[in-house]
Amino acid sequence: MYLDGLSFLEDERDAWRPFEALDALSDEALSRPVEAAHGWSGRDLMAHLVAWQEVALAMARELALGETSPTLERVEAEWEADGGALNERLLREWAALPLAEVRRRFRSVPGELRGTLTVVPEARWVKHHRHLSALLEETLDHYAEHEPDLAAILAAARSAAD
Repeated sequence: MYLDGLSFLEDERDAWRPFEALDALSDEALSRPVEAAHGWSGRDLMAHLVAWQEVALAMARELALGETSPTLERVEAEWEADGGALNERLLREWAALPLAEVRRRFRSVPGELRGTLTVVPEARWVKHHRHLSALLEETLDHYAEHEPDLAAILAAARSAAD
């Protein structure tokens, strides 16, 4: 896995960078559903990824202050009960937000997460298998899972612009 936090943070930053292209899309392009991306729009993808980054951020804040993360406990229980329903609830909550707020969080949360992780003792995340696994699931692994969706959304936006 990772031997130090800096390596994780560098990999996370590099993996996130391609998704930043979503922010360059027009409001119209960002709002258009794309069949090849599970019917999601760019806005939906932004919301989905950042909602889970916010979970990771809450975990990081808790781990900066203590050995455990109540957020991790709660989210794992919700996921076990019905992960699909949890994802749907998050999308509904984000759909109710103005697009400007979605963009604001999309721009700020990733950096806030990285910054917060720099103050978490590495023993609580890099060297803690469960916490590191959870952080990977919400970031690097999650980004990789949604790379095809990103490609489809960006291709649809280019195609519509032609």
